[in-house]
Amino acid sequence: MRISAHGLGGAKDLPIPSELAIAGAVAALVISFTVLAIAWREPRYDVATSGRPAPMWLDRLVSSRALAVTARVLGMAFFLYVAAAAVLGKDSAVNPFLGTFYVLLWVGLVPASLLLGPFFKAVSPARTISMLFARVSGVPEGEGLRAYPERLGYWPAALGLFTFVWLELVYPNATDVGPVRLWCAAYLGIMLIGSAVWGTTFLARADPFEVYSSLVAKLSIWGRRDGRLVLRSPLANLDTFVARPGLVAVVGVLFGSTAFDSFRESTPWLKLVQSMSGSRVLPDTLALIGFSAGVAIVLTIATMATGVTSGTPRRALPDLFAHSVVPIIVGYIVAHYLTYFVEYGQRTLLDLSDPFTRGDDYLGTADLQINYWLSNHPTFLAVTKVVAVALGHVVGVVAAHDRAIRLLPRRHQLTGQLPLLVAMVGFTVGGLYLLFAA
Repeated sequence: MRISAHGLGGAKDLPIPSELAIAGAVAALVISFTVLAIAWREPRYDVATSGRPAPMWLDRLVSSRALAVTARVLGMAFFLYVAAAAVLGKDSAVNPFLGTFYVLLWVGLVPASLLLGPFFKAVSPARTISMLFARVSGVPEGEGLRAYPERLGYWPAALGLFTFVWLELVYPNATDVGPVRLWCAAYLGIMLIGSAVWGTTFLARADPFEVYSSLVAKLSIWGRRDGRLVLRSPLANLDTFVARPGLVAVVGVLFGSTAFDSFRESTPWLKLVQSMSGSRVLPDTLALIGFSAGVAIVLTIATMATGVTSGTPRRALPDLFAHSVVPIIVGYIVAHYLTYFVEYGQRTLLDLSDPFTRGDDYLGTADLQINYWLSNHPTFLAVTKVVAVALGHVVGVVAAHDRAIRLLPRRHQLTGQLPLLVAMVGFTVGGLYLLFAA
């Protein structure tokens, strides 16, 4: 079974009129903005006060060293298990290393982070190895040889994310074990060297998976205030994400690559690349860059056009509003990868029981049957995908609105948001069009 198409069946997978779905999503967006303009005139989220303290027993459990160590041990054990399959297993599509990398890690980070908070940070093998090296060498935990340059922000993570999506979506041998294994080795080496030089701050800003997980985790109900575990609404939690340079690039790659994944399977693009002589790597690479940069540029222009701010430099606005794109990214991840994650995820769990393709059944899952319920209920799947996209945009509008009425002078609080609203309507129309057209 080949890893491809990410479970997205295009129009045949979405048996509802595309015009109706797009019109409904745009209407929901505009109505939401209108309601917010009337009923939401003061900022409602404050990192210093938002959130309700969690029960003390839960706070102690989540904050306990025993739980932290257990998560790291399990994460490291799973990493070594899959690494053994990558090194010793067969170079075939049934090697569980591929499914773990593309399905359980890349797509699974989203539900895991939504449910549990910054999941990858808790189990990251790079962070675990870095912590062990620091303990052995006597370096204080988290510290490096130098301070991480603030101007770099999340730019290294954006670059790492782009190399991942290029490998997944453009590289012609993306389902061969060798190239993926090489990418993972380079990733781990860079993370370990970077953490040795700049400490664990490097991992928090440069590790593509940790940054991705931490972004999505801001839509969970779990947060911290003064070191105490608190329960927050996802919107209040999202507002606590600290804007740094490169955040626009991160959301541009995440959103743009998902849109490109639909676009590359559309009929017009397939006809164009087939009419060219030679490999489609170059045109696909340029298109991927175009989609990623396009999202970042549209977001930058829309936010910088919001009007004069109260003491905030206009050039800082794109990163300050970038958090509002995170719900949109999650909505498109659900719409684009839902079938892929559920069905190929099951396939991966079966393959994990036989990591060396010798007929083993280490985990007792080899004889389980894959449930194709989602594929057999296309109407339910279609509605779920459209609702996910529309809901993601509505939540994004709410997040942007609350940030705008905090940053913008009162006379610009509504008119200043219009460029961003237009951009989000464009994202909605374009995203749903690609979802149906693929």
